[in-house]
Amino acid sequence: MIPNQRSLFRIPDDVTYFNCAYTSPLLKQAQAMGQNALAQKTAPWDLTTDFFFSYLNENRALFATLVGATPEHVAIIPSVSYGIALAANNLPVKQGQTIVVLQDQFPSNIYAWQRLARIHEASIVTVPRPVDGNWTPAVLDAITPQTAIAALPNCHWTDGTLVDLKAAGEKCRACDAALVVDGAQSLGAMPFTVSEIQPDFLVTTAHKWLLGPYNYGFCYVSPKWHAGHPLEENWMNREGSEDLTRLVQYRDRYQHGAKRFDAGEASNFILSPIAGAALKQILAWGVEAIAATLRAKTDTIAARAAAMGLEVAAGDYRAPHLLGLRHPNGFPADLPARLAAAKVYASARGDSIRIAPHLYNTDEDVERLFHVLLKNRGDIG
Repeated sequence: MIPNQRSLFRIPDDVTYFNCAYTSPLLKQAQAMGQNALAQKTAPWDLTTDFFFSYLNENRALFATLVGATPEHVAIIPSVSYGIALAANNLPVKQGQTIVVLQDQFPSNIYAWQRLARIHEASIVTVPRPVDGNWTPAVLDAITPQTAIAALPNCHWTDGTLVDLKAAGEKCRACDAALVVDGAQSLGAMPFTVSEIQPDFLVTTAHKWLLGPYNYGFCYVSPKWHAGHPLEENWMNREGSEDLTRLVQYRDRYQHGAKRFDAGEASNFILSPIAGAALKQILAWGVEAIAATLRAKTDTIAARAAAMGLEVAAGDYRAPHLLGLRHPNGFPADLPARLAAAKVYASARGDSIRIAPHLYNTDEDVERLFHVLLKNRGDIG
């Protein structure tokens, strides 16, 4: 169990932030790295050629460590939608095949598949939300020999209910289907290794559970797709681009491995140091320890919510760091505003109030949450 880490963040004492799934606060150290990067950009004459590649390669290696990959398998991207588009641009789909998704899946992991299905006269198979929160049986049933791609999260973004990605990956391989994982709501807070799950593509953003900046992310690409097509033809993803004196000696060969899929300006002088500082801290804590610590907190919240008559998925069916609170009769539409008025921050997602804590949350935060819920109990139900 990790002791409370609130001192590493600039969160006022009277603020209760249960909204890491929306976007995380920055670590003080990450903020300092970003401020230093801004200062460096004011004096560009001091920026050497190496500056284009140093943070880029360091962050690639840090993320590879996080998911048990090697740096050559990791591309630097700006968003989940960019990584999903990379996958859709490279994975084969034939007429009559299916693409499997979850009901109410996040749009960034839907629209590209809808377009791909239209182009190839394939169909989208949507797995309905299970009453008990256990997605896995229905997901496995939906993956068949007709499936081209299963595009799945590790946990549902609205309430943290789980998909067993190991089982889904095994079923995909048995059916010769590709597995694309949206890790935006799990990587950094749940253990994940590519050797266990074996995704074809694994995509995430940095600004949620990786505690990093907006407009920065990562994409693991399985070696079987390393000869694929990038979304952009930029100067950095071509072989030998490290030598800026030879850039107009145009070449056909790309950088080795997944580097060919890097987004343009992936160096990102301002955001890269912020993302790197956050990844270093996450690796220092250890993802297994993060998950265990957050599980204790969400289990406490779940038990107290159930005692109030609220509905929460069983512990076996929900992620350690994310849970949705539901009421049989529904919550008032303005409940998030009532929480925010008391400086308690959480999101309404679908019919649930999504609680997304991190290591900065205290026991006092839990008390404040339930103080507001109990205060509004008459209106809630």
